[in-house]
Amino acid sequence: MTTAAVTADGRPVKAKPATMAQALGRALRDSMAEDPTVHVLGEDVGTLGGVFRITDGLAKEFGDERCTDTPLAEAGILGAAVGMAMYGLRPVVEMQFDAFAYPAFEQLMSHVAKMRNRTGGAMPLPITVRVPYGGGIGGVEHHSDSSEAYYMATPGLHVVTPATVDDAYGLLRESIASDDPVIFLEPKRLYWSKADWSPEAPAAVEPIGRAVVRRPGRSATLITYGPSLPVCMEAAEAAVAEGWDLEVVDLRSLVPFDDETVAASVRRTGRAVVVHESPGFGGPGGEIAARITERCFHHLEAPVLRVAGFDIPYPPPMLERHHLPGVDRVLDAVARLQWEADS
Repeated sequence: MTTAAVTADGRPVKAKPATMAQALGRALRDSMAEDPTVHVLGEDVGTLGGVFRITDGLAKEFGDERCTDTPLAEAGILGAAVGMAMYGLRPVVEMQFDAFAYPAFEQLMSHVAKMRNRTGGAMPLPITVRVPYGGGIGGVEHHSDSSEAYYMATPGLHVVTPATVDDAYGLLRESIASDDPVIFLEPKRLYWSKADWSPEAPAAVEPIGRAVVRRPGRSATLITYGPSLPVCMEAAEAAVAEGWDLEVVDLRSLVPFDDETVAASVRRTGRAVVVHESPGFGGPGGEIAARITERCFHHLEAPVLRVAGFDIPYPPPMLERHHLPGVDRVLDAVARLQWEADS
């Protein structure tokens, strides 16, 4: 759980409003300052500071050799990172947008995900691949994909996605320090979300592989992550008027997956809805629903339901509000759970 920020001598630190983008930038800066093997590379990460300005100021502070602008060639960027990691560096790769990362998938599948296993553990590849993902910003095709299912289905990768300012900082620091390759999915619609946060003494957060109950409840469990967490929290508040007390679980880490926390929640409530922006067919919700059913079958009072993006390529900006899971769709699913239990 998140704890209050304090200085080294135990004095409380006064937190100030900060955005997720600022927390991510500070995580990169602090990692580079503490470890000279950490290098940042990607398209426009240097002079421009990245499309979303996450890397702003890093080239000025650490030089072009450690915050490096690359050509527009994602396969080449990740291939270079593989070589850097093999020679003892800790590269952090930025892919400008979710769908822009697809040309690098061969490098990811063939080398990044397999090298540690291929060498019997002798050669880990401590690579962090930062991928802004998801919709909600009025972006067009190739700028709003939810590609997490591809990475989840690739053994050898850790897949992490923060939904809070604290987690943005803490999970990115842990990802960069990990000897395993990490796909770090950044919900771009939450870049400008704010919370009280102190970069001098950031709050401690749960490690990679642990989910967090963001809101306790008794009627049903909403299981979500990344950009859908605020939707689920809003739905849980709106559900009070209907007499429903919804628990909200933020997965934070898709791989490794925290079966313990998820199963404990569903056993308490007896009902579960999985919410994500990724398409429903072949999406993360199917795997999550299967794991819940296997572990909680005798506790379930209704089938596990999913609220997801539609099974179509990402739509034009004017239609994305219909495509993305919203409060009404989540509450409709909760109502269906009640009907299934009563029928």
